[in-house]
Amino acid sequence: MNAIAPLQTQSINSLEISELVQSRPDKVKQSIERLAEKGVITLPPMVETSFLNSIGRKQNTTVYKFTGEQGKRDSIIVVAQLCPEFTARLVDRWQELEAQVAKPVDPMQALSDPNILRGLLLGYSEKMVELEHKVEVMQPTIDAFDRIATANGSLCLTDAAKALQMRPKDFISFLSQKQWIYKRTGSAHYVGYQDKVQAGFLEHKVTEVTRGDGSNKITEQVRVTPKGLTRLSKLLGNNHV
Repeated sequence: MNAIAPLQTQSINSLEISELVQSRPDKVKQSIERLAEKGVITLPPMVETSFLNSIGRKQNTTVYKFTGEQGKRDSIIVVAQLCPEFTARLVDRWQELEAQVAKPVDPMQALSDPNILRGLLLGYSEKMVELEHKVEVMQPTIDAFDRIATANGSLCLTDAAKALQMRPKDFISFLSQKQWIYKRTGSAHYVGYQDKVQAGFLEHKVTEVTRGDGSNKITEQVRVTPKGLTRLSKLLGNNHV
């Protein structure tokens, strides 16, 4: 059986500290905030995690998460402030976490050691919660891109530039640099590169234009499709289309 690869970034949170020093989680959070206000420690980021309550049910809560060398230093200061007699125990805990980075964990040992198993499960649970949160944050943007990509119709270059919050001149220059559009020799109109047309990013439309003297002429216009607008928005890093 393959060894379990440990998490590369070891951490400890305020809930674990409260269990370690046998103090209420809210008291630990208050101590962290007071020390941060005084500039003694750096206020760590707050993340969501889950734990089993007294009746064995899963419950979500927010905790302060200490990571890296800064987190190690600050968490030791917090414990020293709360209960100095438990400082050595926290130092030992950090050494255990660092040792997990240095060598893989034997899966059979993890199954037989509740402390190792609990640490692995907590670490992966926190990672999953963080990923779920990122997905929730990104979902509105993903939905917006999907709506644009599946919409009907297309935009002229000027309207596409406005949709992407760019000046038309800058937008056309960007398309030219990225080899989306070009001008044929002797022509005043832009056309799309064939690969962008085949990919569905651009299309050509033939329109009838009325001249100033009242006569009509037929002209070809390159237009950006909804799929192309989505692609360009991603290239430009613009999430506000």
